[in-house]
Amino acid sequence: MRLADKIHILWKRLLSYRKVQWSLADYPIRLKKQSPEQPYVGQRFKTPPYHAQILNWHVSGSGETKEEAIRDLDQSFSERKTKLVNEGKPVPRPGTKVPIEFASQEKTNAFPSLTDDFIHRVLQLEWAWISDESSMWDFHTADNNDEFVARIKEIYDVDVSDIESAKLWQIFERIESKRNAF
Repeated sequence: MRLADKIHILWKRLLSYRKVQWSLADYPIRLKKQSPEQPYVGQRFKTPPYHAQILNWHVSGSGETKEEAIRDLDQSFSERKTKLVNEGKPVPRPGTKVPIEFASQEKTNAFPSLTDDFIHRVLQLEWAWISDESSMWDFHTADNNDEFVARIKEIYDVDVSDIESAKLWQIFERIESKRNAF
């Protein structure tokens, strides 16, 4: 981490002791222009030119302009803050280091061999980290899930078009229930 970022983090943390409710403006933010050739890891789409992030907290946003990136970051921040409040958890103080919190894999882990098969045959990836929050939407940029729904029907002979959430664990559950019916 750059020295300027460390100073910015410390400054925002010190200022945070003046109040108890924090907005995005109270957090140390880095805004940077990204290389157009730099792809998202594991994704098949173009990287937006601007990326904004809260330093020491894994909340970020991106966009075609600096303003869009900040608006996207503000949206992500608001969603994360609301989720924490609804769960009765404290909102991290600006400048503090917030550890990464991974979503549960409890439901997904109930289908280990199916998960691996699905990643290779349906998502057509060598590997993917899938949690209980993962959905088909996480693996493409199309306007719908039709391609994956068709592939699932072809491979597993199961229609999942009615699973509105497109959550993978729900799809796995449907596939397994058909397998167990025989």
